[in-house]
Amino acid sequence: MSTIGFVLYPRFTALDFIGPYEVLSRLPGHRAIVIAESSDPVPAEQGPVAVVPEFTFGNAPALDVLLVPGGPGQLAEMGNETLRAYLRTTAESAALITSVCTGALLLGDAGLLGGKRATTHWLAYEALERLGATPVAERIVRDGNVITAAGVSAGIDLGLLLAAEIAGEEMAKAIQLGIEYDPQPPFDAGSPAKAPAQLVEVMRANARAFFGG
Repeated sequence: MSTIGFVLYPRFTALDFIGPYEVLSRLPGHRAIVIAESSDPVPAEQGPVAVVPEFTFGNAPALDVLLVPGGPGQLAEMGNETLRAYLRTTAESAALITSVCTGALLLGDAGLLGGKRATTHWLAYEALERLGATPVAERIVRDGNVITAAGVSAGIDLGLLLAAEIAGEEMAKAIQLGIEYDPQPPFDAGSPAKAPAQLVEVMRANARAFFGG
């Protein structure tokens, strides 16, 4: 049985967590758990959504898979020595170290991405590079036992990839069918390569307050 741990912090992006959790919590015979620094409910980025962790850094079991979601709260967690120590210690024994969106920046802040190829939200590539990683503009990037996913919705893709890794491709496909994951967006503006140039520049300007550059 694999134990998959989701590490939450205040103002995480809900879909970064919920997307892969919906996939991985459906794996029969495996366990998906939620971990945070304290046992208090962890508020998500938007609205009244909060998640009650099952474990804290101090009592969480050993993990086979570590997953860190992103979100605007990531900025406040940079330099959090308690979080850094937990991620480093867990990464020593976990088979897979993974992230969604700006969760990669927390892995980088813990020193887990040095010299590795990785991805994150496209607005955070420069920040990722400053943390020692080589940014790659792909949906999912694997370098050894580190697997990083791009922004927000890419967490569902990561969940399916991990499901296949843990339980086989047929099980992953069954879960995909069960959640009816068949993306057909009404617009084709989901990446900076496809979106209108003016929109890309507006978003870049707004992101500088968070990531610098």
